[in-house]
Order: sequence, then C-alpha cells, then structure tokens
Amino acid sequence: MNKSPLGIGNALRSMAFSLFFYTCSILMGLTIPFFIGFGGRDGAIWICTRWSNMHRWGVVHIMGVRIVVEGTVPTGAVFVALKHESMFEAIDLPTLLPFPAVFAKVELLRVPMWGRAAGLYGLVPVERDQGAKALRAMVSAARSLSQQNRPLAIFPEGTRVRHGTRPAPQAGFAGLYKMIGLPVVPVAVNSGPLLHGFWKRRGTVTYRFGEVIPAGLPREEIEARVKDAINALND
Repeated sequence: MNKSPLGIGNALRSMAFSLFFYTCSILMGLTIPFFIGFGGRDGAIWICTRWSNMHRWGVVHIMGVRIVVEGTVPTGAVFVALKHESMFEAIDLPTLLPFPAVFAKVELLRVPMWGRAAGLYGLVPVERDQGAKALRAMVSAARSLSQQNRPLAIFPEGTRVRHGTRPAPQAGFAGLYKMIGLPVVPVAVNSGPLLHGFWKRRGTVTYRFGEVIPAGLPREEIEARVKDAINALND
C-alpha cells in the first residue's frame, strides 16, 4: 500500500478524529471510578470495550477508513500474534477479538484512571528491562488468563514498526510460547500507511488471520513462521 498525499480532506478528518477520540477518552476516563465502584471487574471490562468500540467508530465514520477482516477470527485460549504498525490495532483489539487479554508495556498501567481499568480488564504488563523476573510474571498472568479461555494478544516485534519493515520477533515471545504451550494465530495488518501518527488518511485497513501454528515448535521455527505470516501484507 503506497501512502497517498495528505490533502486538505484528510487533514480536516484527522483533526476531527483526534478531537472526537481524545475528548471521549477523557470523558469516559472520568466515569471509570463509577463503573469500577459499582461494577468491579465487570464495570472495567464494559468501559474498556466501549472505549475500543468508540475508537473503531471514529476511524470508520470520521476518518472514512474501511476495515476488512480476512480469515477466521480465533476464539478460546490461543496466542494471537499481530503486526504492529500504528496505535489503531492496539486500541482495536477488544473490538476485533472476543475478550482478549493483551500484552502491553507496563507504562499503560500507570495512566490515571485508564491504567486501573486496563489491569482489571486483563492487560498483561511487559517490562523489557526486568529480564527473567518480568518473563516469569508474564507467564503467570498469561496462564491465569488463558485458563479463562481468553485469547492472548501479543505484538511479537515488541513495538510499532513502519510498514514494509520486518524486524525479528523479540526473544520474550518465543519464551512465552514455549512456557505456556498454546498454538499461535498470526495476524498481518497494514494500518501504517493510513493511521501511523497524527495525520491520517482514508483507505482500507486489512487484518489477515493466518493458519494456526501448533504449540511445541523449536524457537527458530516459530519465530520464522510468525515473522513471515505477520508480514504477509507488506508491499
């Protein structure tokens, strides 16, 4: 997918989307103590899901982006390994997948209001600088969440990357795969050319769900297969 010129229309839509999204996020964030106070974990799940739905609505109806899903969306306890090109797919996960647990950087749990809700929803904190200690904590949390029959959503490359680039998966991904023993569904997504950064563009974003990769493969094989599959939509 080639990046089209920004244009006045895309610029105006970008500003309108940002105003809508951040205003709604702040207002919804202020309601979190109410939902958690009266609904506990269920209240946190409800507000986090509605936030993701709100974001998808804005991307589609304000930015004019078409979302296409190819392949079979998995259910149950499985790793869902996604390409990560923009903030879009990270926020979209509770809309795309059925009640996923999400691996995300630990700083998100420190965001006022939203951090507490995310923790109750099922965000698994990733602390890259803590080594084996962090891996053990992630494994413990992931096992508990997978026992609830939830998909575990993870970005194997560890951070957002530009469309067309193919960095190797982070070492922690193979470690989690080996220690938890779940199959993997790789997902390619090409959001970068349209939705990376503040200035966004109209067009089509595609999610492509690949074939299930079984548990128990050697590290070199699982990393190679996931890397190929999540980059299937690269130009």
